[in-house]
Amino acid sequence: MAGAVGDDEGAGGGRRIRGLDAAERRARRREDLLDAALELFAAQGYQDTSIEQICKQAFVGTKSFYEVFTGKEAVYLALLDRIVADVTGRLTVALDVLDGTRDEAAAARSLLRNFADAFVDDVRVARVTFGEGRAVTPLAEARRRNNRRWAASFVETVWQRLGITAGPNSREVAMGLIGGLFDIIADWLLDTDPERPAERASLQDGLDRFYTVVSSGLRTS
Repeated sequence: MAGAVGDDEGAGGGRRIRGLDAAERRARRREDLLDAALELFAAQGYQDTSIEQICKQAFVGTKSFYEVFTGKEAVYLALLDRIVADVTGRLTVALDVLDGTRDEAAAARSLLRNFADAFVDDVRVARVTFGEGRAVTPLAEARRRNNRRWAASFVETVWQRLGITAGPNSREVAMGLIGGLFDIIADWLLDTDPERPAERASLQDGLDRFYTVVSSGLRTS
């Protein structure tokens, strides 16, 4: 029919290819590149992964890569942002479920379980965030520091909702808690098989025990 939008044309979105307009194709390429980077950074490390390898893994041309990212570091930073978005979503849902509870121990276990699962459901995520797959650059370190600050603010929010008085140094305590949780996961990665339920349970137990010590210190002080 004359004037109708067909398979090859979009309404304001330019020519459509396989049902996707230009913006949708760019978004798809971006996700494909991030998926490829996650796989390669986790398997062989950030330093030993090249842009060409990422493009080959994602079936994306180098020219198309630079239409989405400025370089390898930009891919890593975007990957961190995607991981943080997933962790944030999991913890927000878990916190909403706990709305109104005053059982600190149960709330902490639930939140820590969701926190740990965000990294070990796909161990590549943990390796890219904490392990041998992470990028060691000034921008990456600044982004990780900002992420820790966000996580510390989340912890303070949880404490407030649970009626826990953390005192005037609550930010420092929360930052220390987050740093400790991250280090426990990083250490767990060194010599573990994440596919074994017992080892995942061991990680969860370690996180629970660490939180209990910090929480006990808050109450004591």
